[in-house]
Amino acid sequence: MPSNAPVGIFDSGVGGISVLAEARKLLPTEHFIYYGDTLHAPYGTKSREEVLNLSEAAFDILRYHGCKAIVIACNTATAAAASYLRQKWSDFPIIAMEPALKPASLLRHGGNVIVLATPMTLRLEKFARLMELYGEGAIPVACPGLPEIVEDLDFSNAEIYLNDILQPYLKQTLDAVVLGCTHYVFLRSILKEILPPVTQIVDGNYGTARQLERVLKQRNLCNNQIESGTCILTSSSQDPEAIDKMKKLLAFAEKNIQ
Repeated sequence: MPSNAPVGIFDSGVGGISVLAEARKLLPTEHFIYYGDTLHAPYGTKSREEVLNLSEAAFDILRYHGCKAIVIACNTATAAAASYLRQKWSDFPIIAMEPALKPASLLRHGGNVIVLATPMTLRLEKFARLMELYGEGAIPVACPGLPEIVEDLDFSNAEIYLNDILQPYLKQTLDAVVLGCTHYVFLRSILKEILPPVTQIVDGNYGTARQLERVLKQRNLCNNQIESGTCILTSSSQDPEAIDKMKKLLAFAEKNIQ
């Protein structure tokens, strides 16, 4: 595989754009192809079998386009399909997301850690294993419908949604909130307004980008050109509005998400 081949990133929709922004910041000379499965979004309320099949289809599309590594920029797809894809393609670099419960546990000082995630992510065994290892004081909170709100760029309703779902926990000591879905990263500024100032907000985007960097270096796949890399945004729905939405969110993420 040539080192100047692109890195593929896929998600159920536009949420993984936040991961793409982090990866582009860390690896500015790499070429990226982002695939948003907007035709079948959201994944978080589907069955495991559906998510596995959709994830494999997205993975195959990116491999067909010559990607040298693929990032599963979706916690739900990781939980349902990462293990299967790694077994099937054992020689191919696959980087996957998971809720950032481990780093959040290090921020705990006797209070609680809220884990916001999709219903699918919370009910699979991968999350159960994370809870066994790092779940002391952690409270999983399912957020059905929230990814769709982000897909619609409906941030006013997102604020109402988050206020409602977090109110029961705001009277407790809250050390951290884990954003267990890449869509939720776009709501960080809203969460900062709702949560106490001492509450840390944690997501897995930077850790995923760092893992991508490590894997590319280990396999001598880093693109060492001087020029900035390119970025192609694609969608399963082939809807120009979906691509336009991705462009807007990428610009927003690169400017605002830290």
